Amino acid sequence: MSEGETAAVVPFHANEDGFETHDDNPAVRLHMAEAVRMAEAIVFASAEPVSEEQLATRLPDGLDVPAIMAELAETYAKRGVNLVKVGDSWAFRTAGDLAFLMSRESVQQKRLSRAALEVLAIIAYHQPVTRAEIEEIRGVETSKGTLDTLLETEWVRMRGRRRTPGRPVTYGTTEGFLDHFGLPELRDLPGLDELKGAGLLSSRMPSSFSVPQPPANANDLAEDEDELTDIDLEELGLLTPKGGDD
Repeated sequence: MSEGETAAVVPFHANEDGFETHDDNPAVRLHMAEAVRMAEAIVFASAEPVSEEQLATRLPDGLDVPAIMAELAETYAKRGVNLVKVGDSWAFRTAGDLAFLMSRESVQQKRLSRAALEVLAIIAYHQPVTRAEIEEIRGVETSKGTLDTLLETEWVRMRGRRRTPGRPVTYGTTEGFLDHFGLPELRDLPGLDELKGAGLLSSRMPSSFSVPQPPANANDLAEDEDELTDIDLEELGLLTPKGGDD
């Protein structure tokens, strides 16, 4: 080799079966593996796709950049992150079949107020229960905002109407409530002492408060309870009123 010439590294050659493979020279294989690692680091650290020209200027001289990137792309082909070619550039992207994971909405954790926790406990154990009955048990007025907060958590639902004057709305828990607290069914709710220990009840609860046996199935209507109709849902703002015929 004359002075000034640079030996080019040829990382691949075709074997007798026609498949590309690394050169049998251990030094070449080692050099190739190190070049792949370097290319991986460059692309990973870049916020934008990296062109092969940019890679060539940052990698050691004489390397076959397209071959290096092809090997790196093959390495990531079956992973959750793929190396993809964007024009003449390369970038890491989420595997196409996993893209749906990136579109999931993050859940914002909210801490329930003491009042909301008390109301939730009363609803769980006394359902079906009306707002007036909740206030009677707590001994204090229950704001609409507290009930709205519990409805937003989807742990509590409006389940029916009591067959009493005014037909007040009854409240109960949902399957989401059972799922969140790891309860197979309502009868597995903890006892009074366990509730206090978990901070779900406070010392302000009246001494007459008791823990009744919850219904076996929260979906079953009580004898004095009517199912919510579409008209009821419209009145409660849970169903958009149907427009008249044109």
